[in-house]
Amino acid sequence: MNENERLKTLMDLLRFKTQKDFAAALNIKQGSLSDILRERVNVSNAIKDKLELKFDVNLTWLENGTGEPFFKKKPGVNESKEGVPYFDMSLSDAKDLLVEEQRAEYLVNYLPFNDCTAYLPVYGDSMYPKYAAGEIIAIKEITNYEILQWGEAYVVMTDEDSNSLRTIKLIFQHTDDTKLILRASNPNFKGDTVIDKKNIESLYIIKGKITRNVI
Repeated sequence: MNENERLKTLMDLLRFKTQKDFAAALNIKQGSLSDILRERVNVSNAIKDKLELKFDVNLTWLENGTGEPFFKKKPGVNESKEGVPYFDMSLSDAKDLLVEEQRAEYLVNYLPFNDCTAYLPVYGDSMYPKYAAGEIIAIKEITNYEILQWGEAYVVMTDEDSNSLRTIKLIFQHTDDTKLILRASNPNFKGDTVIDKKNIESLYIIKGKITRNVI
């Protein structure tokens, strides 16, 4: 059994009835999953990361069949408490916030932002003065990329085809509906970045910010 075949086994072990449901859980397109299961392409590192972090998959087993398919699951940070996870990490270290509960420092129970996905610290000055280094932002995942609030700040995470970008930027409409314009709010950071919507792995709108002394 090869790596692609073991991924199909994982889908069965995790009790996903359809490829559509499994693809949604991995935050990839159904066609991309189908290509993997048909062995047209290999299992990407991004998918492996999600399998390990979200489902406690033993990647050694996935890659060469050694050991058991799953690690023993550790209790999540939010299994006994309420609130939104705070991750004390830079965006460059964040792979997929929805599957990284094990890396959360603690939960923030602040009612206005309790519908958010996560809290993150701000690094760098590209979004100053809107968001300054050291401040904490509350972000909420966006799944429909056709309905965006132009000119608002988002956390953008892209795939390898867009250089695995991890950044906070204002989003503006492009003349090509398949693309988006990313722009810094700091005038010292000139020039726009244009990305294809298809290359977005995760997208989060910034709902607000708080300071550490509030937490």
